[in-house]
This record gives sequence, C-alpha cells and structure tokens, in this order.
Amino acid sequence: MSKITNKINSSYSGESRITLKHHIIFWLVYFILNTLRWGSFFNDYYYAFKTGVLGFIIHMSLSYLNIYYLMPKFVFKKKHLTYIILLIAALFLALLLKFNLTYFLISSNVWPEGPEAIDHLTLNYSIDMMIGELYVITFVTAIKVTLDWIYEHKRVSELEKTNLETELMFLRSQISPHFFFNTLNNIYSLALEKSNKTPQIILKLSEMMRYLLNESKNKRISLEKEIMCIQNYLDLERLRYGEQLELEINITGDIRNKQIAPLLLLSFIENAFKHGVNKSIEKVKVVIEFKIIDNFLYFSISNPIPKLETQNQMNKKPVGIGIKNVKKRLALGYNKEDYNLSIKNDTNNFYVDFKIKV
Repeated sequence: MSKITNKINSSYSGESRITLKHHIIFWLVYFILNTLRWGSFFNDYYYAFKTGVLGFIIHMSLSYLNIYYLMPKFVFKKKHLTYIILLIAALFLALLLKFNLTYFLISSNVWPEGPEAIDHLTLNYSIDMMIGELYVITFVTAIKVTLDWIYEHKRVSELEKTNLETELMFLRSQISPHFFFNTLNNIYSLALEKSNKTPQIILKLSEMMRYLLNESKNKRISLEKEIMCIQNYLDLERLRYGEQLELEINITGDIRNKQIAPLLLLSFIENAFKHGVNKSIEKVKVVIEFKIIDNFLYFSISNPIPKLETQNQMNKKPVGIGIKNVKKRLALGYNKEDYNLSIKNDTNNFYVDFKIKV
C-alpha cells in the first residue's frame, strides 16, 4: 500500500509542477498584450516595448517572490501580519526601483499615462504603481493557487480510489480463508468418523476452490456463477448433515446477464449454518430465496434458532466475520441507494433480507 501511495504522490507532484515552458508562454503572452495595449495608448510601440521590458522584470520578481517564498513561508504558516508587512515592503522597493530605472534609462517623465508629467515621487504615483504591481501579483498567485488545488484534488481523488480498491481486495482476501477454515473443520470431523462422504466433500471443495481462486478476485461476477458456488456449498452441507437438514431453495426471475460482487450471498448462507444449523441437535429447515425484479436481486434466507441457545443469545444478531465483511464491502463497493440489508430474528428464526442492484 505504501508503495502505491508513494507512486501516486511522486506522479502527481511531477504533474503539478508548472514547467519552464508554461512560465515562458504565460509571460510572453502577458508581455505581448501589455506592449500592444500601451503602444496603442501612447501611439509609440518602441516606448511601450522599453517600459514593458522594465515592468516585465519587476512583475516577474514580485510574483515569484510572493508565490514561492512569502506565501509558503508566512501565509501557509499563518504568519499573516508578517506577510502583509513584507509584501508592502517589497512593493515599495519595487516602486523605488521602477521609478529610478524609468527616470535614468527611459524618460524623465516617469508617468506619461498619469494626469500630469512628474519627475519625482508623488503619493498618487506611488499608490498607482503599487496597486498595479499588486494586481499582477494577485493575478499570478490566483493562477498558481488554482492549479495547485486542481492537481491536489486529482491526487487525493486517486489516492482515495486506490485506498478503496486496496481495502476491497483485503476484505475479499479474508473471505476464502474464513470459508475454508470452516469447511476443512467439517472434513476433519467426517474423517475422524471414517465417513464415506469424505471423498465427495473433498471433490466439491476442490470445485469451490477453483471458483474462489478464479472468480473472487474480480470486482463483479455473474449472478449465475455465484448461485452455482452457493449450490456447491449447500451440497457440501447436505453431505455433512444428511436427513437432519431440510433445504428449500426458490429462484424466480431471469438470473442471466446479472452481475454481483463475488461471495456476498455465500457469506449470508455460511452465517446461517454457523449460527443456526451447526448448533442444533434436531432437524432444521433453511429457506433460501432468489428473486429478480427489474434490475434488483431480492435475496432472503431464514434458519432456526437452536433451542439450546439462551434467551440472551437469541436476542443477538449473528454478526460474525462474514457478515461484518459483507457490510464493509457493500459500503465500499456500492452506492447506498443500490442495496438494502436487514438482519433480524424472532423467538424461533433468524432472517436476512437483502436487496441489491445486479
């Protein structure tokens, strides 16, 4: 899991890094548009080019100072007052630099677009220049923050998806050992009794192993295969219990071309035998129903409560490893509106009613 996470982080950190090409394209477009704008305003494109180069250097310096130093160093660490003071100081230094460079290298009239020609610092000029620089800084920062948010959102979404898939794989991996542990115990008991049923059970078990190894790793399998797996399981239990077990199975509707997460239904059936049939010394009846209506499977199973159970135990719902895994897998693999699970009991029987989109 850590390897997957590190791979995602490195992938997205590289993707989220704005490359040199992006910087060049952005500033080149900005410079061209700015030159055309002021060249048209002054009717002097050469003058606009010279002032544009000067302003271009200052804009870039302030923007990169803000997004790569001031914000990470102070804003992200919640040192807001320090950030504001340093930003104002940077704007003021940029003002002094721009004024002097313009005055000595381009023209003594440092503010030709202003209300009057000036050759010295004034309050109006200072405020106007600092607001202009702040506008550029804000624009560039907004682009950087937006891109960072987009890439971070993608990275988190991919990580959540990977975590979901990993947890689902883990839950599915718990099902097979849990089932085989119970079935091997059954075989062990019959072997001790030197039962002639043992070879048949081993053959059925091998068929189930093939199914579990080939199909349970898939996110969805056909409902027909899931029911065939259940039938093999029930055959194993019939061989074990003989006449003590009465099974009633009803299938209505078209089960073809329907998909379901593997081993969901088998978990309910295994749970019924574990908490009902296994603990009973009398003849027991288990009723299982599969009903397809539109795009939903309505599954139900009922099994008797052993008479030897205490009243306190009868009031408890059977929530072993299998049922807990089912609930987790449903929450992780299906939308809430796509399934409904009810587990309840009365004084005589346990009931599971399960509706799921297939």
